[in-house]
Order: sequence, then structure tokens, then C-alpha cells
Amino acid sequence: MSGGPLARSNKNTSASERAPRSCVSEKSDAEPLDVFLEFQPKTITEREFLRFQELIHRVSGIWLTHAKSALLVGRLSKRLRHLGLTTFSEYYRAVTTDPEEQTCMLDAISTNETRFFREPGQFEFLRQRVFPQWQTDAARRVRARRIRAWSAGCSTGQEPYSLAMALCHHFPAAAGWEIEIVATDLSNRALDIARGATWELGACSEIPEAYLKAYMLRGCGRQEGKIKAGPEIRAVVSFLRLNLNDQAYAMNGLFDLIFCRNVLIYFDREDRERIVRRLLSYLSPSGYLFVGHAESLHAMHDVVRSVITTVYAPIVKVNAEADVAR
Repeated sequence: MSGGPLARSNKNTSASERAPRSCVSEKSDAEPLDVFLEFQPKTITEREFLRFQELIHRVSGIWLTHAKSALLVGRLSKRLRHLGLTTFSEYYRAVTTDPEEQTCMLDAISTNETRFFREPGQFEFLRQRVFPQWQTDAARRVRARRIRAWSAGCSTGQEPYSLAMALCHHFPAAAGWEIEIVATDLSNRALDIARGATWELGACSEIPEAYLKAYMLRGCGRQEGKIKAGPEIRAVVSFLRLNLNDQAYAMNGLFDLIFCRNVLIYFDREDRERIVRRLLSYLSPSGYLFVGHAESLHAMHDVVRSVITTVYAPIVKVNAEADVAR
């Protein structure tokens, strides 16, 4: 990567180098077609689907309806081919006896669609309402000059680095601010890309021009056609594999912002509410929870209130003893 800032350009991008991947077959794409078909199951039986449906739900919380049967076949077939298996029953035995292969299975079924500054209305809310209040509170010394954010379901990193750019711009270290962003995801493959912080140049189309110049680097030489997060924003983001379906999270302290966008849609209602309540236990009483446009928490009005569409604040419980005194 070049040492200078990135400015938007109309130059055609190059895709000559693929982003890093994990748990992917290393076999040559030049294999004869008949060999490929030998290890390419075309269907999954009802019994096989139900077994995977239960297993995936149990270990990850992700609920696959029968409408996702073709998607499951398509995403797991590469793993069968890699292992030289011909049926999904054989693969089921593999994932239930090998923890590493189970992780590869979860990588395969994970959807990693994301982009920089997705849901721009949420970033406008931060810029117009939240950031000015934090700056005022810090000037009045009613809050510390420290901001913690959690990107839960960070995918390939565009979300946490979008947050990093916005926060570093409005709360510079030179003014005494400390920023910490923890980014977590279920997929090791996605986390590998996120840690590398390198994407195709076309991915930067929604990054504001000022942020591009200040925080992103343009690739040169072998990295021509790529962009990379600059050192200032990489320094404030850390990555961790975390399964939101786990009974306990390896997280410490409270966060001012929690982004869990376009993740909850993959859980059924019971698991979704359980996960949201657990996320709220890590959210500061004055913090905000951000979800995707297809996700509504209105049924959980006992613990959150809507601030704007897709942004929620926790409801702070009144002390029980104070209620009794009244």
C-alpha cells in the first residue's frame, strides 16, 4: 500500500488478487468436470436437512427455514468436495466429530454482505445528535473523553472501520479522546479479511471524500486497485471471534454504541430477544443500540425505547426501593 492518503478516482479497479480466505479447498480449478460432479451432491434429503437445521440452530442460533435448503446445499457442497465426501450424511458425521470442520461449516453458511457507511441515516444521527452532546458533556466534565463501540457481526470490517473514521474525525486523539472499537463475528473467514483491512477500490464509493483522504490508503504495485485502512483507524479497532448464541460473551465493560445490524434477522423470535437482552447488558445506560432496517425491537418495549427508526436506547429501570418509598 502507498504511504499517502486515498482520494476518489475514476480509474478502473483490478481484481487480480483475491482477499484471504479460510476453510476453502486448495484444489485446482482446472480439475476435469467429471471429477467435480463426482463430489457435487445435487440434493439433500429431508432427514439430512432437518439434522443440519437443528445442528446449526443449536451451535449458532441461526435458523434455516426449508426455503434455505438450496442455499445450504450450495454453500456446503464445496466442503464435501474438499473432504472427498459424496453425501450430506457423511458430512454431518464429519462436522459433529471435528470441531474445526464445524467452524468451517459455520464459515460456509455465514452471509457476509456489508459496505462502508451502510444505513447513512444512522451516521447522520450520530453526527447531528450524539456527537455534539458527547462533546458538550466532555467540556463540562460530566463524561470522560473515552468512547467504546461494539460492532457485533462485523463481517469483513467495513462497519467497524466506518465507525472508526467517524469517531476519529469528531474525537481526535490530539484533543485527549480515547477510542476503542471491538468488532466481532462468527466467521473466521470474514474476520481474516477484516483484520487485513484491504478491499477492492470499488468498495470506497460510499466513504465521504474527507474520510478517504484522511484515513484510507491506495494500493500500488501488486496492490493496485485496492484500498487499505490507514494506521490511525486500524489502531482503534480490535477483532474477536464471538458467537452471539453463546451463553456468555468474552467481553468486558460497557459500550457507548452497539451496532448489531442485519444480524438478528437470522434468529427466531425467542433467540433474537435473548440475544438483544444480553447485548443490552453491555450497553451504557446512556448508550445506543443500532439494528438493521429489517429488524424491529418494538416488541421489547420493556427494555428499549425507539429513538429514531433502527436506533434504540435502553430503558433505565427505576430503583425498586424508590418505588416502594413512593
